[in-house]
Order: sequence, then structure tokens, then C-alpha cells
Amino acid sequence: HDALPTLWREGEERDAIMVNVPKTRRTYCKKCRKHQPHKVTQYKKGKDSLYAQGKRRYDRKQSGYGGQTKPIFRKKAKTTKKIVLRLECVEPNCRSKRMLAIKRCKHFELGGDKKRKGQVIQF
Repeated sequence: HDALPTLWREGEERDAIMVNVPKTRRTYCKKCRKHQPHKVTQYKKGKDSLYAQGKRRYDRKQSGYGGQTKPIFRKKAKTTKKIVLRLECVEPNCRSKRMLAIKRCKHFELGGDKKRKGQVIQF
């Protein structure tokens, strides 16, 4: 285990790593069939529908007397979520969107300041 870099052995150093992704990225667009600039945003879950079959079934089962009917999950193992980027082609007549999953991280930033090596920090 000595071959592992020190970054993974000490937990406090691993937490300090911040993932910084630029707001635009030139990448392949399936619709245009070539590399195009894409606008990058973070994927967000949509609002749950009240009329989805599972929700209707759950509400029906919950109604009336008899407490909680389904198990509530309480044994969460992970402390982070995988980051999913939503790429949108900036071509006016294309605008096609796709998702791109990146690794897990505790701190995620979109379009933050780039780190420069050997520069003086000014206050």
C-alpha cells in the first residue's frame, strides 16, 4: 500500500480537491455530426409528477388507517453523488442536448477561476 500516492491515504487532503469545469466545451455533436461548442450546465432532477403510476399507487396504499406501508430507506452508504453534465449545442438550428457523467466529488464548481501555478495571491 506504500505505492499509493499520499493523496489517497490521508482523508483530509482528498476533501480539498475541487472539480472546476468550464461553462463551454468544444465536443462532438451527434446531430451536427461534428465538433461544436457546447454550453455546459449541471443536470438537475425534475419535479416528481403527482400522477405517475407509482405515486398514485403509493398514495392509495398510504391513505386510511395503518401507518407507513412501505419501507423507508435509511442505510445510505455514499457521501457524494456522481456529477452529470448537460451539454447543449450552441448552433442556433441544432440545440441538441446530451448528458455526460463525470466522477464523484465533494466540491463541484462550474466556470470558476482557473488555478495558476506560481502566482502571488492578492487580497
